Amino acid sequence: MSRIGKKAVAIPSGVTVSLNGADFAVKGPKGELAMTFVPEVEVSQNDDGIVVKPINETKRARSMWGMQRTMVANMIEGVTDGFSRKLEINGVGYRAQMKGSALNLQLGYSHDIDFPVPEGIKIETPDQTTILISGVDKQKVGQTAAKIREFRKPEPYKGKGIKYQGEYIFRKEGKKK
Repeated sequence: MSRIGKKAVAIPSGVTVSLNGADFAVKGPKGELAMTFVPEVEVSQNDDGIVVKPINETKRARSMWGMQRTMVANMIEGVTDGFSRKLEINGVGYRAQMKGSALNLQLGYSHDIDFPVPEGIKIETPDQTTILISGVDKQKVGQTAAKIREFRKPEPYKGKGIKYQGEYIFRKEGKKK
């Protein structure tokens, strides 16, 4: 039995939920999101909130149960509070700044990298070494942060590169003479 799947997802005030068969839509102060449930789960709305149950006891139905419930919870949290990731840039001459609707990155390559901001995502650069990524869709925010980090991953010797805030970089010792 899924401990996460058993819990009902509470619907806060100011959020409207529409459930039409397998289609699910949420609208809140920050925006709106929609998804379609997999056929292995059954979704209903009651006084407690949104309840997700597996249709049968197959392995796939049980594994989809908790995941679909978590996706509903993330959608509701996204339209009320939103999600954000913070990236830090370390390295001499490494910097980031917004230029129009694209993020301009200077990461020690012979050229600048212009990263177009995906739809539904907001990117800010409070200073040259910090990137704030925010939006209502948790998956899109995380994917955008991962794509930006991929341009220059932190290296283990000096720690230069783009890392998540609070990420621990395992450091190695350099060559000995």
